[in-house]
Amino acid sequence: MAKPLYLRSETRNIYHFYSTINIMNKTELVAQVAAKAGLSKAAAKAAIDAALEAVTETLVKGDKVALIGFGTLAVADRPAREGVNPATGAKITIAARKVVKFKAGAELAAAVN
Repeated sequence: MAKPLYLRSETRNIYHFYSTINIMNKTELVAQVAAKAGLSKAAAKAAIDAALEAVTETLVKGDKVALIGFGTLAVADRPAREGVNPATGAKITIAARKVVKFKAGAELAAAVN
């Protein structure tokens, strides 16, 4: 039988850790953009939606999105690999797929540190 990946107490600690992190959702982002740019919330939401749609379309084409000072988004290929089903311990094949990668820009990295 396979070993569990984590113990129950570790699971609770992980949940507690994530419950203490503040996560900004889209509504809060819209409110902040509206306040900082002096826009209505409807205009800010439309601008954010348009920007996210443009980024998505660019990534779907396989191109990169570089926002100087913020970071770069790019699509990378993740090859197929072998994994283990944690419930049964049986080996499984995980299919190849594309993933979005983000690399923080220098100004963002400096601001966070």
